[in-house]
Amino acid sequence: MTYLEGRAGVPKGAGLEVGVLVGDAVQVSTVTTSLADVASSDAALRAFLHGLPGVDRVGADQRAAMLGTRSIKTTAKAQAIDLAISMVDLTTLEGADTAGKVRAMCAKAVRPGGEAPSVAAVCVYPDLVAVAAEALTGTGIKIASVATAFPSGRSSLDVKVAETAQAVASGADEIDMVIDRGAFLSGHYLKVYEEIVAVKAACGPAHLKVILETGELSTYDNVRRASWLAMLAGADFIKTSTGKVSPAATPPVTMIMLEAVRDFRAATGRQVGVKPAGGIRTTKDAIKNLVLVNETAGDDWLSPEWFRLGASSLLNDLLMQREKLTTGRYAGPDHFTLD
Repeated sequence: MTYLEGRAGVPKGAGLEVGVLVGDAVQVSTVTTSLADVASSDAALRAFLHGLPGVDRVGADQRAAMLGTRSIKTTAKAQAIDLAISMVDLTTLEGADTAGKVRAMCAKAVRPGGEAPSVAAVCVYPDLVAVAAEALTGTGIKIASVATAFPSGRSSLDVKVAETAQAVASGADEIDMVIDRGAFLSGHYLKVYEEIVAVKAACGPAHLKVILETGELSTYDNVRRASWLAMLAGADFIKTSTGKVSPAATPPVTMIMLEAVRDFRAATGRQVGVKPAGGIRTTKDAIKNLVLVNETAGDDWLSPEWFRLGASSLLNDLLMQREKLTTGRYAGPDHFTLD
């Protein structure tokens, strides 16, 4: 299958092979719909997205559950904890957020505790980006900001683009946008595609993370379709959730998105990151996600450049487990600052 012939370095006639989980085995299916004019109309986009192989829900649930039983001990666990800390997007997205709270969170992001590494990014609302940018100057930690009428996405495209541009002008390195789930579920795929393209353009040098809000997409097939739609439109990352809707970052959903980025790179040569967010609260949760990455997409994604964990309370649990491995004793929950 061709991928927008002449773009992304993919030659004419290139085939797209998509891994399909059947029981415990992965079968390879070739999608034959041409993508030369995939975004020319709703009909063309629908033909491609609905031509993707369906997801075996039982198989996906079973494989994700099986991978969740992997046990990581001692030195490997210590390395996994530090890697997970380095992947955290430390987040506060509350109506009661203040400049003081953001500054305190930024200080923790730089020095989480002991010899632990810094986190990957701090994620805040657009009006607090400038505060975070000032606090994190010279640290190398990214400033991420939600935009596009987060978390509902219910606003005009002009407003979404303006909010994105404002956040980038204030110092955001990354924009986390939400798709219009109503449009997606109504089959208006081209509208969703064009909004992502417009927001990506407004990002300028900033990276774009596209939030699918998988808890509202109803089916695993829709998760796969939304993942491909976002990547075709230019997403640098695909993200599970806003954290405001349940269920959020479930292991099967994260696995399906990891399969999508793996297959997308095989087809186009372009690597896209994945960010599960919402409901990831414990070290065990974080390590399960690292296993999913390694076993599904491969170790090319095992870095903060390509995999993030969106969380607020997770960091303290990682620090507590790190302290236990280092000293042999559990630190109390009040040993670390509360976020």
